[in-house]
Parts: sequence; C-alpha cells; structure tokens
Amino acid sequence: MYRDRLVATPVHSEAASRLQRLLLAYHDFRQHKAAHPLVEDTFRVADWQARRLKATHQDLYDHPGYRPGLEFLLTDLYAPAGMTRRDDNIDRVFPKMVKWLPDNLLDTFAGLVELNLMTQELDLELAELLDRNRQPVAELDTPVYCQAYRASQRLDDRSRQIQLVAEVGQQLDRYVRNRTLGWLLSMAKTPAEMADLSDLHSFLHRGYSAFRKMDDVDSLIERLVWRERRVMEQILAGHPAPFELPGDL
Repeated sequence: MYRDRLVATPVHSEAASRLQRLLLAYHDFRQHKAAHPLVEDTFRVADWQARRLKATHQDLYDHPGYRPGLEFLLTDLYAPAGMTRRDDNIDRVFPKMVKWLPDNLLDTFAGLVELNLMTQELDLELAELLDRNRQPVAELDTPVYCQAYRASQRLDDRSRQIQLVAEVGQQLDRYVRNRTLGWLLSMAKTPAEMADLSDLHSFLHRGYSAFRKMDDVDSLIERLVWRERRVMEQILAGHPAPFELPGDL
C-alpha cells in the first residue's frame, strides 16, 4: 500500500538503509502471502508453534517476572494474523522515522521487522512442505512437524531466527530502562489516535510495559536461546521427544 513511499524516502545511514530494505522485503512478502493458497495454513502452523513454545517454556510463563515479556513475544512479535494495519502504518510513517529517530533505535526496529519477516517466511515454507507431503495442517503433531522441519532448505535462517530473538530482546531491554521513552509514549497517545496510528502506538506501549515489568531480561533471553538451540539440535538428530528438556535448563 505504501511501497512507493518506502522506495522514495532518502536514507543516510546504514541503520536506516537496513530498515528500508527489510520493510520493502516485508511489504512484498505480505502481498505474496495474502494471495498464497496456503495462507490459512500458515496461521494454523503459527498457532501450533506458539502453543509448542508455551509448553516448552511453561516454567518461565509461570514466573511472574517473565510472563509479560513472553506474552508480548508471542502475541505481538510472533503474531502474523491481524497485524496488517499496524504494518501498513509502519510503512506510512517510515519517512518520519528515519528523520527523527536515532540510528540505534532504527536498528532495533529493523531487528523486529527481520524477526517478524523471517518467522512468517519459515511458517509459509513449513506449510508448503506439509502440503507437498500431503499432510493436513489440522493433523499437525510433533512427528509430522519434525519431519517437515528436517526437510527445510532454510535451516541457517532457523538458527538466525533464534539469534534474532536474543538481539532484539537485549536491545528492547536497554530502551525500556529509559524513563523518557515511557513519558513520550504516554504523551503520544492522543496525537497517535488523531493520526490514525493508535494500533502502532499500542504495539509500542505494550512492548515497553511488558519489558519494564521483567526482572532479569538477560537471564530470560539466555535460557530461551539455549533451550531453542537444544530443541533444534534434537529435531535434526531425530530425537523421539525433541521438545522435552531437562527441568534445570
């Protein structure tokens, strides 16, 4: 919808260029996905994986200091459905973002976009692999999922996806410790509503609030990344219960 605006906006830093490149790639992918015959299957794959993640990290969900951040990660960052308006608004305000935001914040935003894009691309690839193997997504279970996972041609991207969670989580934690950011988000609510950007503002405010409530983000990220890398290793090794991990991890 706003692709021309993305293309026409001049950028003058590596961070702005990275964000522009990723927003263009994400814009084009969203158009491709919306017209794809397996689009509904991608939502089912995403839902199955979200439930799997919650089960794997249930102890972290049960920890009151971690739950808000984990909820944000799964409901907002890993939420391919229902975010079209938010994503269109990001494209729309891109010229103002590169004009007013510092490079380190643009780079953090680029990481968020890359994580969202990569996650949705991998969901679509998995849906296509299931379809090729005549495996209905409605019957998705651990053995079927792992078989499709091992057939992926993008295992390097799956490893990169885990690393992005660490990078983005640590960057977000640094920003939410800035009290000025919270004040600005509170002050910006009414202008955002007037500019029809309330959904984008709500997304940013939820992320800020979620990470502000967390006790030790570094510890959480370290455990998430270690566990997910272990899960990936177990899937590729053909482990019979790849999502089960020792209780002390």
